[in-house]
Amino acid sequence: MRFIDLSQPLYAGCPNCPVHPAVAVELMDTHATSGWHTERITLASHTGSHLDAPLHKLPGGKAISDFPLEAFAGPCVIVDLRDSQPNRRIDAATLAARLPARLDGVIVLLATGWGDRRRADDAWHHQSPFLAPDGATLLVERGIKGVGIDHYSIGGSRDPDNSQTHINLLSHDVWIVEELKFNADAFSAAPTATFMCLPLNTPGFSGIFCRPVLLVQP
Repeated sequence: MRFIDLSQPLYAGCPNCPVHPAVAVELMDTHATSGWHTERITLASHTGSHLDAPLHKLPGGKAISDFPLEAFAGPCVIVDLRDSQPNRRIDAATLAARLPARLDGVIVLLATGWGDRRRADDAWHHQSPFLAPDGATLLVERGIKGVGIDHYSIGGSRDPDNSQTHINLLSHDVWIVEELKFNADAFSAAPTATFMCLPLNTPGFSGIFCRPVLLVQP
């Protein structure tokens, strides 16, 4: 079995959502001081490649730990939107033209190209393509179980669209995976690959880091 990594790296000061604290990494122990090498990392739970559970936006919503582990794996479709310009609305009409009528149990991954632009500048922070609320509704109506995008926020950075897109998905227990990074292998493998993004075992969290991969059978 072959693994195609769709994750973004985590490191000190890496680009992330500007309202979250910067990622900090420090050495707690070194071989010279204690005979061991240990790092301490400080960051928000919604940093890097991570999952959103309903609790992230909905009071009383499900936490990550309320989903069975197998919910975070399954067949996937990658929607190629790499021609996206800044602030593109990925709306229902855009998705309807690219997706089948039913997507029961499928995980839809939106590849806008913004994963390759990951840097702490205004364009990446505030002008990304985003899933519009009516696009989110269409995906829910077609039966998906999860959706991902190659940016830190699937709904972009502006309200009311950002909040409403999250609500439209999370209120139907559709989990979200953000901060993906696609490569050429991903597009060729996706039609027969299994997508997996297993969360850490963090009871009660509204979201947590994951390692998103495509699993390709030999």
